[in-house]
Amino acid sequence: MAPTPVQHHPPFQPFFAAQRGAVLRLLVGMVGPDDAEDCFQETFLKALRAWPPRDARGRLDSWVLTIAHRTALDLLRARGREVATGELPEQPVVDEDDRVLAALDADELWRAVAGLSPMQRATIVLRAVLDFSHARSAEVLATSEDAARRSYADGIHALRGLVDRNELEAGR
Repeated sequence: MAPTPVQHHPPFQPFFAAQRGAVLRLLVGMVGPDDAEDCFQETFLKALRAWPPRDARGRLDSWVLTIAHRTALDLLRARGREVATGELPEQPVVDEDDRVLAALDADELWRAVAGLSPMQRATIVLRAVLDFSHARSAEVLATSEDAARRSYADGIHALRGLVDRNELEAGR
């Protein structure tokens, strides 16, 4: 019987430096800027305690984003899904949904995204801000690719409704 191959992981500090931006963007999109910093610290404390990961399957970025997502969900559950408003960390851009995301100013977009379900919020941030595929989003969110795709589509549909209402009101 062949021995199990040993995975070699980088030291934690370079891993942290490489992943901190993506983790913070996901958390700001999930819980808002006021709570993102606390979740960020908690995420990396959990990651450090589990370092080196045994179950990351070579995808360390997905592994830490999964920790961040679960940390954000814990906070949302504890607060009854209340989320502070503020600006998203970057202007989201997704190829086929540019019009929907770009049609709202930052405050409107944040309020709209904050009103989505946590799963829709996460898939929008993973796709629009971090440019993840549906498959990569599913990996981070521990769900199926179809579920991630559906959640994203539902979130975009809700945002599209807001854009359409705004355009209708502007035309009056």
